[in-house]
Amino acid sequence: MDASVQHIALVGPLAPPFGGMANQTLQLSRLLESEQVRVTLVRTNSPYKPTWIGRIKGVRALFRLIPYLIHTWKTVRKVQLVHLMANSGWSWHLFSAPVIWIAHWQKVPVVVNYRGGEAKDFFTKAIGWVKPSLQRVGKIAVPSGFLQQVFAEFDLPATVVPNIIDLERFAVSGQRRLNRSSPHFIVCRNLEPIYDVATAIEAFSLIAAQHDQARLTIAGEGPERSRLEQQARSLNIAEKVTFTGRLKPAQMAELYQSADVMLNTSRVDNMPNALLEAMSSGVPIISTDAGGIPYMVEDGVTALLSPIGDTRALAESALRLLEQEDLYQQLSEQGVKEVSRYRWESVKPLWMGIYTELLHNRSAKVK
Repeated sequence: MDASVQHIALVGPLAPPFGGMANQTLQLSRLLESEQVRVTLVRTNSPYKPTWIGRIKGVRALFRLIPYLIHTWKTVRKVQLVHLMANSGWSWHLFSAPVIWIAHWQKVPVVVNYRGGEAKDFFTKAIGWVKPSLQRVGKIAVPSGFLQQVFAEFDLPATVVPNIIDLERFAVSGQRRLNRSSPHFIVCRNLEPIYDVATAIEAFSLIAAQHDQARLTIAGEGPERSRLEQQARSLNIAEKVTFTGRLKPAQMAELYQSADVMLNTSRVDNMPNALLEAMSSGVPIISTDAGGIPYMVEDGVTALLSPIGDTRALAESALRLLEQEDLYQQLSEQGVKEVSRYRWESVKPLWMGIYTELLHNRSAKVK
């Protein structure tokens, strides 16, 4: 068997909705095809057919799962290997584990590209269900040293392959200038409890108390939105806070260009694309030290980090940044330099090396 990479199945979500994993799936597909690798996409979040099924909880999962498994079975038979985008919870049980077993039965190698900051809690509760599947894959790849450490705690070796950032779309044009008179803060996370956007809003209220013209844009959607909007009203800053909902990648790029500072207040995290995009755009970051974030940025060098949930520390970091132009420029410039290792030219050899290794191992078994 030829060990060159010619045809793979890429299994993962696609937009809509736009999100980190969906964006990475589409971006990886396009980049691999630009390298003359044929990619067959198997979407884990295909639209419900008929559409009204999507309104019926429980039943809708079956209407998505059954066509997905049939498509997966047919696709795996035609490809050299499977690249599976995976994360925790029911998504693993319904859309990841079955792919591994289908590929195992058909003797097709799998690389699991595992994402998400909730892996440790998930493994602690469900490792007895998860490990038998993971032991049947050719390689586990994770985007951060943080997740690599989590996997090691459960005796599962993993290789770090960073996320890919589109450095052309998210690029800084010249030296970034801080708008001290009306600084623009941004939050670019889903409005879910683990991202604790409420702490960002509270921290911003402390910032706005000293910078009356400051404004905050929250780009994201989720179940917390109405509560967060009410919080902004109760803090008397509603006129300074804009909720945009979920934005497309091109709109996100425009938002980064208009921003002065990113606030990230997540309680659980791995390697958030939003931080990489901000760094690529030259936007300084103030963040909690949740999960894998300290593995991707260095406090005082490429970001300012605070303890999880520490509203005052986050606000003080922001106020410090607004007062220290040298620090602002340092974070901006060092962030741009650091993110260069996430470009395709740096990540491509890692993926190609994994694919080639899996195909070589498969060829050796056949012989």
